[in-house]
Amino acid sequence: MSTRSPRPLALLVALLALLLAACGAPQAPAAAPTTAPAAQAEAPAAQPAAEQVEISYFTFSAAPDHLDSLDQMVAAFEQANPGIAVSVETAPFDQYFTKLQTLIAGGTAPDVFELNYENFVSYASRGALADLTPMAAAEPGFAERFYPRAYQAFSQDGKQYGLPQSFSNVVLFYNKELFDAAGVAYPSPDWTWEDELEAAQQLTDPAAGVWGSYSPVQFWEFYKTAAQSGCGVLGADGAVTINQPGCVESLTWMVDKINTHQIAPTDADMAGVSDGDLFKQGKIAMLRTGIWMFGAFQDAPFEWDIALEPGNTQKAHHFFANAVAVSATSDQQEAAWKWAQFFTSSPTAATIRVDASWELPALNDQALFDSWLAQTPPASREVVFQALDTLVTPPVIEQQAQMQDAVNQLLEQAKLGQLTPQEALDEAKAEIEALLQ
Repeated sequence: MSTRSPRPLALLVALLALLLAACGAPQAPAAAPTTAPAAQAEAPAAQPAAEQVEISYFTFSAAPDHLDSLDQMVAAFEQANPGIAVSVETAPFDQYFTKLQTLIAGGTAPDVFELNYENFVSYASRGALADLTPMAAAEPGFAERFYPRAYQAFSQDGKQYGLPQSFSNVVLFYNKELFDAAGVAYPSPDWTWEDELEAAQQLTDPAAGVWGSYSPVQFWEFYKTAAQSGCGVLGADGAVTINQPGCVESLTWMVDKINTHQIAPTDADMAGVSDGDLFKQGKIAMLRTGIWMFGAFQDAPFEWDIALEPGNTQKAHHFFANAVAVSATSDQQEAAWKWAQFFTSSPTAATIRVDASWELPALNDQALFDSWLAQTPPASREVVFQALDTLVTPPVIEQQAQMQDAVNQLLEQAKLGQLTPQEALDEAKAEIEALLQ
């Protein structure tokens, strides 16, 4: 975990329905005047200096590309709230929830922390989050700042346990220069997996270390890819359907791109380099990744753009939402609330977020989106909103982390050829059903 010291420094309503220290001391009294006691008037009691409160904020989405933006938000907040300092702590997403669970279990939970939608349910269910309903109700019109359904997504049993800070999705990024050099037409909205495969085979150049396509083989990518074949981890009735034919077809497609078609790099080919870095180095022609990478690719030494993902029997695109919550055990809940509401709903923070392409604020202010759409690259930012027409929300159970870990391990075995896709998903079904008992 890294610690950064504090520095001074609309369309979506229906879609989102699917989601659901004090460290200062009193000053010493002023010195008594040097007049004689008989003539001395009684001096008024000195007032203690206002206490300086420090709160901690734990986040995964800020690092590494948006720490400066977060610093700007903290500085603006501290200027508006001179009695409160915000200490920022960060962790990579793949480590964040393990560390958060450890902090909560040890009684040292951050005052405010970030939650994605799929983990919100479990944290709210076990009483780890403060009820923000009274504080929100005390500010007339507060809830109306957000899209109503976005706000409701982070409530449970009629109580508000989180404030939506942002939403994002995953689209297909592509290197225009590699396409041009290979004489391949850019991805079109009606592309299927077969179209992607044909293009990727023309774009792959093993001698140059260039691969035509890449998407990670993991839980988050799998449930979206399965939806592109009309399958899901969970059925509408809550039954586990992860091993149905459409899901097996989807996992087969994911691993065959690596092992059979060889249009995607193996782990050994990547040699520890992230997919984002490989794309930026011109080594991956098509990459499925999130719009949060716009900032990271801003200075890529080639032209790039985005497109809708190719589908199989249908289109499907990720939909992610993040929120901030206040710890139920924080002894600085008033200050924590002030930071949470500023960070998620203030025009200042929203403008900083949009200007930095740090996902999109979940606010009811169309002007913010107009500003974001005007930015380049990529030139085709409207694709982000087109993808919302086919959004897929994550499958969520109370034991979310355990489900994700179990499925990830089995997907990894399928990728390595240790299990067939059918075998891996049969075992995944059994493990998820055990978690639901």
